[in-house]
Amino acid sequence: MQQITAGIDAGGSLIKIVYQENGRMHFKKFSINKMDSAISWLKMVAPSLKVSLTGGKAHTLQNRYFQDSVVIPEFQSTCEGARFLLEKENKSIVDNYLIVNIGTGTSWHVVKGEKAERILGSGMGGGTFSGLGSLLTQVQDYQLLTVLAEEGNKGKVDILVKDIYESAESPIEGDLTAANFAKGKKQDHTEADRLASLSNMIAETIVLLTSQAAAIHQVNSVLIIGTGIIGNPSLKKGLDYYLNMVGLTSVFLDRGEYCGAIGASLTV
Repeated sequence: MQQITAGIDAGGSLIKIVYQENGRMHFKKFSINKMDSAISWLKMVAPSLKVSLTGGKAHTLQNRYFQDSVVIPEFQSTCEGARFLLEKENKSIVDNYLIVNIGTGTSWHVVKGEKAERILGSGMGGGTFSGLGSLLTQVQDYQLLTVLAEEGNKGKVDILVKDIYESAESPIEGDLTAANFAKGKKQDHTEADRLASLSNMIAETIVLLTSQAAAIHQVNSVLIIGTGIIGNPSLKKGLDYYLNMVGLTSVFLDRGEYCGAIGASLTV
């Protein structure tokens, strides 16, 4: 029986699985609460399996299911997977660049040649969107939250620059946020409006930190990966818009949420 190699990235919210069979990569993800189901599925489709693990819950998986597996440091596997996908998806970044990994939270890495280094982290990320989004609304389903965020109007919740200057000429773009959520109870707004404001706040914060990191490390390109932007067009558009505004080039990978699992699988 042919042995199949697999990489598993067990994070705070999801388990991402990549396995290679006959030179072809297969991708699957599960909620972290479905750990038993995820491993049962993997062992069913690939009975003869060699595994490498990464992510915050990698040692839990190792102790429970794969005692003979190898645990790869999360930041190493993420960056190696990102390099691999850049080439696999025929996307290139010529010079040094940042990797911004938006998962439950967000991590920043600077890539210079063959060297990659984690430089920053924030609790602002996909977990913020789903957790705070469910507190701001009556919605628990992640995909419905993303749909509502796309439909909403942040200007019903945020104070914008044009709200402050009113009829006077603004020194910066009027639709930029002057204060997140500052209209609060002063104006009627819907659940969709609140989610649009939340998505925008996350995008603005991530881009603010990214632009500062880019200036310090003298890079102009940003590779955005992670589960936090998957199926979340409002957040993705916001990131792309603000990165372009501050003069940075953004690159998104089609399978960017699997970078950690891919990086782990490459070491098997």
